[in-house]
This record gives sequence, C-alpha cells and structure tokens, in this order.
Amino acid sequence: MPHFVVEADGGSRGNPGPAGYGAVVLDPTTGETLAERGEFIGVATNNVAEYKGLIAGLKAARELAPDATVRVRMDSKLVVEQMSGRWKIKHPDMKPLAAEAAKVLPRAQVTYEWIPRERNKHADRLANEAMDAGKRGKQWEPSASTAVFAAPAGPPGDAAKGAAAVRAALAGGGAAGARTTDTAPDTAAALSVATGESAQSGQSGQSGILFADGTAPGGPAAEPRAGKTATGTGWGPDMGAPATFVLLRHGETALTPQKRFSGSGGTDPELSPAGRRQAEAVAAALAARGTVQAVVSSPLRRCRETAQAVADRLGLPVTVEEGLRETDFGAWEGLTFAEVRERFPDDLQAWLDSAKAAPTGGGESFAAVTRRVSAARDRLTTAHAGRTVLLVTHVTPIKTLVRLALGAPPESLFRMELSAASLSAVAYYADGNASVRLLNDTGHLR
Repeated sequence: MPHFVVEADGGSRGNPGPAGYGAVVLDPTTGETLAERGEFIGVATNNVAEYKGLIAGLKAARELAPDATVRVRMDSKLVVEQMSGRWKIKHPDMKPLAAEAAKVLPRAQVTYEWIPRERNKHADRLANEAMDAGKRGKQWEPSASTAVFAAPAGPPGDAAKGAAAVRAALAGGGAAGARTTDTAPDTAAALSVATGESAQSGQSGQSGILFADGTAPGGPAAEPRAGKTATGTGWGPDMGAPATFVLLRHGETALTPQKRFSGSGGTDPELSPAGRRQAEAVAAALAARGTVQAVVSSPLRRCRETAQAVADRLGLPVTVEEGLRETDFGAWEGLTFAEVRERFPDDLQAWLDSAKAAPTGGGESFAAVTRRVSAARDRLTTAHAGRTVLLVTHVTPIKTLVRLALGAPPESLFRMELSAASLSAVAYYADGNASVRLLNDTGHLR
C-alpha cells in the first residue's frame, strides 16, 4: 500500500481578505514532490484557506493512489486538532469544509500531525504564490522549477497524466526521469517520539548535533563543512535521501540499574519486567510514527527481545547484525565500576587513558569495537541507502556511531550518557557527511 505525506497551508491577507492555499504531496522515503496544488480563492479567512488547502492536498493524494495511507502535516493547530477529533468544530464556516475533507479518503487512511510554521515552507510558498497570482488577476500554475513527477509529454497542468505517471512509477518501484528537490526528505520523522515534536533530518554538508526543532548550535542552520559547495545558508548540495539509522538502546536488564559491565562476553541477560515495558512503549511510539522501514538487531538476547517487540508492532522481520554486539569486557563482566577499580586498578586506568587498551582477561578495546562497528555501518548504509532503519544495539556501538559521525575523539565516549530504551539517530549522506540527533529521553517509556 502506498504511503504519502501531504503538507498543506492557507493564508489570508487581511483575515478576511484576499486568500489562497497551497498543498504538496511528498514521497516520505525519498522526499520527492509527487504533486502540488495552489489556488486563489478570493476573500476568505485564514482558517477557510487552510481547510481548502487540506482538501486539495487530500484530493491530490487520492488521484495518485486511492488506497494510499496519508500523513497530513500542517502548522494549523486548529485544523489538525479538529480533523483528529480532539477539538469540536463550532464555527459554521468550518463544519462543511471539515466534512468535505473527511470524505476525500477513508478515515482509517489519514492521520494528522502539527508541525511548526518553519517546517511547512513548501505549502506556505505555494499559498503565497496563489495569492500573488490572484492579485495579478490570474490563477496559480506550477512554476517551471517545481520538482514534480510529470508525464513524459503533455501540458504542465495535465493532472490526470501526471497522476498516471506517478502511479506507474509507484508500481514499478521508481520513476524514470523524475527530478528531485534540493530539500532533504523528512526521513527523520520517526526520531521525534521522545520529544513529541516534528524532527527534521540533517542536510548534506552538515555535521553536528541538531536540536529538537531542527536547528543547530549557533544559529538557525549548521555551517557547511569547509570545502563543500553550499546552495543556500546552511545547506549543501542535494545528495538524495540519506540512510537514516534510528539508534535504540535495548531495554533494561537486571544488571542495568546496578550499572554493571554487561557486554558480549557475559551471561547474555534477558530483559527485566521494566525492560519489557520499555520495549513495548517504544514499539508503540515508533509504530505511531510509521517511518521505520527495517529492523536490525545486535545478536545479544536483550537487543533481540527489544527489536522483536518493535518489529511485531511494525509487521517487519528482525535482521541480526553481528557487528552491533556490545564490547566484550573480559574479566570485568558483571562487575561495577567500583569493583573493577578495586580489583584491576592498573588495567582500568590504562583503559580510561587509551582506546587501544583492552579490559582484563582478553576483553575488547574501544579501537577494536570502532573497527567492527564501522564495518557494520558501511554494510548497513550500502544495504539501506535512502531508507530509515531501526538499529537495536548497545551503549558502546551507539556512542561509537555518534562519535564517528561528529568526528569526535575516542575519549568523548566517556562524556555521553545513554539511558535504556533511549533513541538517537544518525543520517548518512552520499557525500560522506552525517547529521546526528540525540533524544535520550525515556521518561515516557517507564
């Protein structure tokens, strides 16, 4: 079954005043624009224009695939809450519009999400183009630069041919000749479950931490790396959809609250009752987002149990990746940090001082873990280019992936805190850059 994202907006210059709407249908995996709609509607209010934008976006999605599931994203809290059924519709002008929107597609196929205005720029631009056209006495038409799927021949406004081309592309698993936008896809939407906010994936040419609103430290967007060509402030050249790894640390085991070393050389504990609750909670949260396309797990039991809880909700299989296992802590397995310091003080200090030092008794150094995790990363990014993949793994592999993406030194591993069942993410782009999102909030999972 196809899945689309519809972003819609409407505006009125006067409220009421000259009004227009804009709507865009996006492929959630690639970020490609599948269809655009815009119209000048005369004198109306903002809310009327927003509802009309919603209706136009839903109809455009229906033209592409009547059986598609649709995730509507709008910056109108009113429309989102009313269409979600959480707010009553009292205004007489809104009731018929809401009823019309509800009839476009079956209710079960449509979900709604509020996003900040700055993340609805595409639809907002179309609405303003429609109002500008109305001011000139004309109706809106797609601009020549609009990146849309189109039929190989025929006039630009031939919606039926455009829809047919998209349906053919969907059926064939791709679209020959389709052009891509220079805006990165929303492949990181699944990453916002811990904050309850919308999440924007990082862009090519960036490397660093992105806050929950999609901005980077020091300003509204991260600076491009030296030597990278930027097409706009904080944006690098379009590298297509990244391979996005949603990094999930397994749920608690009996050893987790005691902060004992628990690696791949120990007893391979199962999830505790608290850990199972955490796994079920994060599974529900990720299922609600609906953006994870594959589930990959460490071979250790606690990860496989956590991964299976998520996979069961998503209807996906679990693939095991040996490279995602936790560090082998040798003779330190099952001990607390204090116990290791008491029994093996010299070995512990060497381990803290150098990534090449291994735990006592044939354990695995962080340098060895880095080589193993890097190899797994390369395999997975190749196998899942352009997809959003859940990796269920452990503290050290997750910290290593984040460290490598940031270009941070090995000692940074000791400066990260990673809670059980917490989420982080790294998006890997074709130019070798990566963007990191750290959520690490499990308060809602307990």
